[in-house]
Amino acid sequence: MESFQMAKDNTPLSLSQNFILPEEKRPQLSKVSTLDSIPIIDFSVINKDGASHEVLLDKITEACEEYGFFHIINHGVPQDLCKRMLTAVSDLFKLPPQERSKLFSTDHTKEARIMNYFLKFQNQDKVTMWSENFSHPWDPNGDFFTLLPENPPLYRELFVEYAKEINKLMEIIFGLISQSLGLERNCLQSKLGEKPMLKALANFYPPCPDPELTLGLAVHSDFYALTVLMQSEEVNGLQVIKDGNWVDVKPVPDSFVVNIGDQLQVLSNGRYESVIHRAVNNKMVPRISLAMFYGPNENTWIGPVEELVDEEHPPLYRRYEFSEYMEEVKKQVGTRRRAKEIFEIRREQQA
Repeated sequence: MESFQMAKDNTPLSLSQNFILPEEKRPQLSKVSTLDSIPIIDFSVINKDGASHEVLLDKITEACEEYGFFHIINHGVPQDLCKRMLTAVSDLFKLPPQERSKLFSTDHTKEARIMNYFLKFQNQDKVTMWSENFSHPWDPNGDFFTLLPENPPLYRELFVEYAKEINKLMEIIFGLISQSLGLERNCLQSKLGEKPMLKALANFYPPCPDPELTLGLAVHSDFYALTVLMQSEEVNGLQVIKDGNWVDVKPVPDSFVVNIGDQLQVLSNGRYESVIHRAVNNKMVPRISLAMFYGPNENTWIGPVEELVDEEHPPLYRRYEFSEYMEEVKKQVGTRRRAKEIFEIRREQQA
């Protein structure tokens, strides 16, 4: 486990070489847009009059087409549960190093583990990202309970309750996105199949002595179908690409960030985009986030939804078994992942 060296007053020391990116890969934070952010969508209009519902679907469509990301407010998940869950995540990463190290593993087959993401470059050792990440499964039934650490004790207890709430919220989001595409409410979830792949990723970004030299998470798109992210409200960190420029996703109190993953881009036949994003660091304030991912299981076949394909909109992707997709993801570990591009149907093939 890579360690983040801190002084006695808890201020960060200098960055060691294994965290420093090549110059052309650095975040260039001064060029990040501060004039724009992702849309904020109010879910309080759900189940009200039809006109409000149409307005909501129009906002979902615009957000998915233009940004691939949006905030949701009045989402129905108890705010007290959210705040306690973030505290439990923070407490997990505050455990003494010797206790956290028991959870650390580089074994990709281990279901629950703390890890460090990294990037690989030619003629250079790998560069570790300035973060620690705890990955584990989740499900609405709590079957993952025994995989979670006993300390801090509240993490286990709260996560079972949190997973149930997020599962209900994801069903609503999938339904709205399906309807925004002109599909039946249950279409996208049914295409993703039974026994979906459900993963959680808790992230800790310690204060960084020079945020211009490294990243918290590298540039990537999410390879699942849907992500629901809760982030601490005290500090910016998440950034997305919009019109070729990096844009801060400024924290909105009592909200979730929702983003389209690669599998939804394929299912929507490219209408909704899985946008690349990254996490950056700051000098003095730690940041935490908790991402919940929903994707197909490895035996599910994924391809453009038939109703979204016609002569004017030919299929942009070939059908594939999700296990094949995951093999491409594994091949590209440590690089700027471009897995979905492997499954594109070339234009000359369509002619």
